[in-house]
Amino acid sequence: MQTTTTKSQSRTQSLVKGESLQRFLALGALVILLAFFSLISAPFRTTENFTSILVATAVNGVLAMGATFVIITGGIDLSVGTTMTLCSVILGLVVTNSGLPLWLGIPAALAGGALVGMVNGILIAKLKLPPFIATLGMLNVSRGLAQILSDVKPVYFEGHPEFYDLFMGKPILGIPNVVFVMFGAAILASLVLTRTILGRYTFALGSNEEATRLSGVNVDAWKITVYSVAGLFAGLGGILIAARMNSAQPSVGMGYELDAIAAAVIGGTSLSGGVGSIAGTIIGALIISTLGIGLSIIGVPDQWKLVITGLVIIGAVWLDILRRRGRA
Repeated sequence: MQTTTTKSQSRTQSLVKGESLQRFLALGALVILLAFFSLISAPFRTTENFTSILVATAVNGVLAMGATFVIITGGIDLSVGTTMTLCSVILGLVVTNSGLPLWLGIPAALAGGALVGMVNGILIAKLKLPPFIATLGMLNVSRGLAQILSDVKPVYFEGHPEFYDLFMGKPILGIPNVVFVMFGAAILASLVLTRTILGRYTFALGSNEEATRLSGVNVDAWKITVYSVAGLFAGLGGILIAARMNSAQPSVGMGYELDAIAAAVIGGTSLSGGVGSIAGTIIGALIISTLGIGLSIIGVPDQWKLVITGLVIIGAVWLDILRRRGRA
């Protein structure tokens, strides 16, 4: 019994050290990127550009937080990008077409995201569909619903200037409110992941789902909850991207899920489950935004930007594999 306890403690310490190392490497990579682009490009080191990086990170950072919860359980969610789009359309229709106040439109968008996430969870937990297949199907469902509801036309918030002002207008110290919303959501998500029963079961599902089930935990219910949380973050992402564009665009959303997953993995969340942190995910999202904006400023073509970003993601996954081999 004592030997088993010692092994468990040793494995836990190894997990913590591995995650801390990955997060440290990601932070180091972010600092190097910022220093590199600042040295070779004067426009990059302007205050306006650093603000642009933070604003660009806001949407992907929020989506990546939800992806972090799911990936820690050992799952995957490919639908967060189009769920974000659907939620922005819901917000636009409630506020613009229905004429309801903003304080009702925002909860409607969040509820729409949570509902999509709950459906994902039911498909995976109850119908036993593989997460990849279930969320890939929901990716298309959400995309189609967004186009049907909007009649494939943008929904503009021109009659509601308070919506843009709330998130993008009247910046504090030159920083729009979307950035503070992202960091506020990050603090809340981190507290949930590290200080609540939902967080404990999220890690338990990813570490050993069968052992968690045998200990009497309702695995299906908690898995549905985790995917609902991911959908809730997608709903928040829909609100933020609608505020940035001052419209709900039914054509956007595709590809955002890959950036969200990449941010989580770069920040140290293991695709094998059981390891991850919100702080690391935010660092990963900042890396993706810094890399994209930096490459654009120095004139790198979009095609090569995709290649470079892809190589960064491959490198992050490779480091995760090496880390898991080290634990083994």
